[in-house]
This record gives sequence, structure tokens and C-alpha cells, in this order.
Amino acid sequence: MLELAVARALYERYPAFTEGRLAKVRSHVVSRQSCAVVARQLDLGKTLLERGAEIPADELERLSKNRNVLAALLEAALAALFLEHGFERIEQPVVKAFDPRIEYAMTTHVDYKTELQEALARRGQSVSYSVLEVDGPPHDRRFTCAAAIDGEQLGVGNGASKKAAEQEAAQQALAALGIDDPPG
Repeated sequence: MLELAVARALYERYPAFTEGRLAKVRSHVVSRQSCAVVARQLDLGKTLLERGAEIPADELERLSKNRNVLAALLEAALAALFLEHGFERIEQPVVKAFDPRIEYAMTTHVDYKTELQEALARRGQSVSYSVLEVDGPPHDRRFTCAAAIDGEQLGVGNGASKKAAEQEAAQQALAALGIDDPPG
């Protein structure tokens, strides 16, 4: 339901964009990270704190801030709204809630890994990623990853997830290769 609503909004707003660019933007907008951002904006963590009486307080506090939990809460809420009211009634409010994420995806290059992979494919090269370091307790990990092209490390990134660290490493590799502007 979320993907359909966002896909239609993007298609209607940006008819001149290629299918590939629209798909990349849609993918970012409906990602777990974006769902967690929207969940925070809607204060779903606070709602969980208020209604999670059977969960121990320290665990409830941790869960109310966890990105994956917040994203899952939002997805569950959207599913409930869809079942209760149908797609037509909730499509526009859902798109409105995700408008800032759409704007962010349109103004910020959000998929450096794909961009790097596509640029390298045109050159007959490929990239490999490796985890250099993992720090922190299981509930608060920090990852450091490297992007290597033909055995040469061209980017290193840090993030709260392996994927985020790889994205940052890919961004650095793109810059090192002089590929700073994504094709439109």
C-alpha cells in the first residue's frame, strides 16, 4: 500500500523522470530508514511507551527508540488504516506524511552504492565491500566499511548499520573517481 501510494505520487509529480530514477527515489522513500523517520515525526515511540505496559520499562524505552521497531510500528499502523478505511481514503494522507521524505530523496543523492556499481559497470570494473570494524553493544552497533575497486580501497564509511557504512564508503569512492553528480 505504501509503495503504491508513493509510486503513484512520484509518477504524477515527475512524469519526465526515467523509470529507473523514479524506482530509486521510491525505494528510498519507502525504506525502513524513512519509515522510522516518519514514525518519529508521528510520535509512535511515545505511543509505544504509553501502551506497552506489559514490557519491562528499560526494554520498552530501548524499543521506543529502535529504528526497526519504529518502522514496523508505522507499517502496522498503515496496514490497520488500510484495512479499516481502504486505499482511496488513506492514499493522500499517507503521501502527505511521506512528502518530506520524497523531497529529501529528490534533493539528496541517496543510493551511492547503485550509482557506483553502475558507473563501474560502464568501465568494466566492479566494487567489493568489506567490514573493517564493528563497535558497540548489540543494540547500538557502529560499523566501519570499505569500498574497494580493483583491490584498491577508495572509500571508507561509518554508520549505525552495515548498509549505511557501505553507502558512505561508496559516496567517498564516487568522489575519489570524480563521479560526484548522479545522472538524471
